[in-house]
Amino acid sequence: MIRLGVPSKGRLMEQCFDWFAARGVRLSRAGSEREYAGRVEGAENVALVLLSAGEIPRELMAGRIHLGVTGTDLIREKLAGWRGHVEELAPMGFGHADLILAVPACWSDCETLDDFATIARDFRAEHGFRLRIATKYHRLVRAWLSAEEVADYQLVDSQGATEGTVANLTAEAIADITSSGETLRANHLKIIGEEPILRSQATLLRSLSAGDAAAVRDFAVRLGL
Repeated sequence: MIRLGVPSKGRLMEQCFDWFAARGVRLSRAGSEREYAGRVEGAENVALVLLSAGEIPRELMAGRIHLGVTGTDLIREKLAGWRGHVEELAPMGFGHADLILAVPACWSDCETLDDFATIARDFRAEHGFRLRIATKYHRLVRAWLSAEEVADYQLVDSQGATEGTVANLTAEAIADITSSGETLRANHLKIIGEEPILRSQATLLRSLSAGDAAAVRDFAVRLGL
């Protein structure tokens, strides 16, 4: 039995259901919104498991699900050496968002990453501690800043509304996911750099440790992959 994990609620779940339906496989929730089992029509020996998008990388790595739908940002952040745990089968064309670095809009002398590196260096010299970047994406942000040779910063964990940390004086900058940028603008923040840290979208992934490779391959062919 192939276990397919998809996000358990919201627009992302609906878009997943639409994506599979367009390929002749109908997914539906088995009961109320509090139940996390589902139904699959149009494919044999496939069981639907409804999970939070953040749980799906872990379940794929552990081999408890054979296939899963989640954002590329979550896969790369939560799974160190992710290519050794999962295979990307298909970008799904929805759930688009960019992981970006943003600073206060009033920083008129900060438009590029080089500007940010200079400000971070001067900030440490003036204040005696490193400039703080609030984020949920420590692995991705640290790797990106290291590659860009930015050193004078510290990452602070954000589990709530990251955009509010600058106004609350718990960080000087943020690194977060955004789709439209409206929340950033509402909090008087601006994106710096020409390219985001990562462009993310919903992706169908295969676990490399779940087994039943032939059955999974057959289902992928059924989906036209």
